[in-house]
Amino acid sequence: MGVRPRVLRGWEPPETRYGRGHRGVDLAAAPGTSVRAVAAGRISFAGQVAGRGVVSVELSGTGTPPLRTTYEPVLPSVGKGAEVAPGEVIGTVAANDPARSPHCTAPCLHWGLLRADVYLDPLALLPPWLLRHGPPRLLPVLGLPVPG
Repeated sequence: MGVRPRVLRGWEPPETRYGRGHRGVDLAAAPGTSVRAVAAGRISFAGQVAGRGVVSVELSGTGTPPLRTTYEPVLPSVGKGAEVAPGEVIGTVAANDPARSPHCTAPCLHWGLLRADVYLDPLALLPPWLLRHGPPRLLPVLGLPVPG
């Protein structure tokens, strides 16, 4: 399936609807890297927005209106209306032009999540075990002395 990408910049919700913030996460990804759907759904958009390739996926079974993930800059390998499975390749990371995508200072994929026009943290879609960093640790059991 691939490797877990490093988060270069996390989600920073704006204080107001039009306020400053970062409406998604930037994932380290070199041009040509496969972009995969995070969950099952239907492609709602695959094309250009402001000179950048964008793919949007409406996620199945996520309510009304459905959750929608966005990926950019992407060279799409799918078309509008296509059904996708979790982990299915939907395109490849396009070369990042800093003039058109100034929030990425290194090669990256911007990943977003929305419900209608409200932006959410896309990392909330991932299972907690995938977000943990470092090796597992055993913690003391309450009521038992910690070995010395």
